[in-house]
Amino acid sequence: MRLIDREINPKQLSPLNLAFVGDCVYEMLVRETLVCDANRPVNDLHRESVKFVSAKAQTEAFGKIKDILTEEEIAQFKRGRNAKTGHTPKSASEAEYHTATGVEALFGYLYLTGNTDRIRELFTIING
Repeated sequence: MRLIDREINPKQLSPLNLAFVGDCVYEMLVRETLVCDANRPVNDLHRESVKFVSAKAQTEAFGKIKDILTEEEIAQFKRGRNAKTGHTPKSASEAEYHTATGVEALFGYLYLTGNTDRIRELFTIING
C-alpha cells in the first residue's frame, strides 16, 4: 500500500530518487519499531534511531538480507550502490555509504511498487 495513489514506474526513476524515498521508508520502520517497543522521550528515540539508520548499520543490514534477495531486488540494490552520490559522510567509509544507498534504493523501489509485505519481511530479518 502506498500513501499517494499515483502511477509511477520505479524502474524509470534514478537510483538516487529511489534512495530518497527508501531513506524515509527505512527510517519510518525504525521509528515505528522504537515507539512500539517503549514510550520514551523523543531525544532518546532519536539517539536510538541513529544507530539503525547510519550507513554502517545499513551495511550490516544488507549482510543479513543479501542471500535472500531476488534477482530484481539485487538489481535495484546495485543501481543504488553504484550511483554517483558526489560525497561521503564523515561517519562512514565510501563502501559503507554506497551500500547504504543501495539498501535505501531497494526499500524505495519496493515501496513504490507497492510491495509492503516484502518490505516488512526484509525489515523483520534485519531486526531479527
